[in-house]
Amino acid sequence: MIEHLPIRAMHGECDVWYFDGSGFCLTPSIPYAWQPIGSVIEVPTSTHNQRINVLGFLTRRNALVPYVIEGHVDTAVVIACFEQFSQQLNKRAYVFLDNASVQKSRECIPHIPQWVQRGLIIKYLPPYSPELNLIEILWRFMKYYWMPFSAYMSLQCLRQSIEDILQRFGTDYTIAFEMK
Repeated sequence: MIEHLPIRAMHGECDVWYFDGSGFCLTPSIPYAWQPIGSVIEVPTSTHNQRINVLGFLTRRNALVPYVIEGHVDTAVVIACFEQFSQQLNKRAYVFLDNASVQKSRECIPHIPQWVQRGLIIKYLPPYSPELNLIEILWRFMKYYWMPFSAYMSLQCLRQSIEDILQRFGTDYTIAFEMK
């Protein structure tokens, strides 16, 4: 199904979305940097544990429906996102997602039949397979390639940088997903 649904989506028979969330904080995700010998690049960080969470639905064609949440993401937040998303569908949509406990909780499962009636079909990915969830690539690009150093100066700068990337995703920021 993971292989066949994207082909059906290319022919316009359905939509295929990938759902996940990621957290952003004031500690930058910088794997390495080049600098002149003897100099040190310092990036200021905050000791506060404040974070901005982003939940989102993504397609191979770079369509993105993001939800920016300041605060804790729990089952109620995930349900609210799926509720809102399911109400704006114009054709059958399959959503691939991981097995996070908030997405398979006792509170979440009873909502699935209602979403199916609206045309939203949930498909859980195999455990421990983030490589199958394409939205994971978006989070990696945002954190490691697109987020400017200036984003880490304050929570307000971080929020603005996240919102800027999310608004410009699909035009200025894109990912070329290959079909296998």
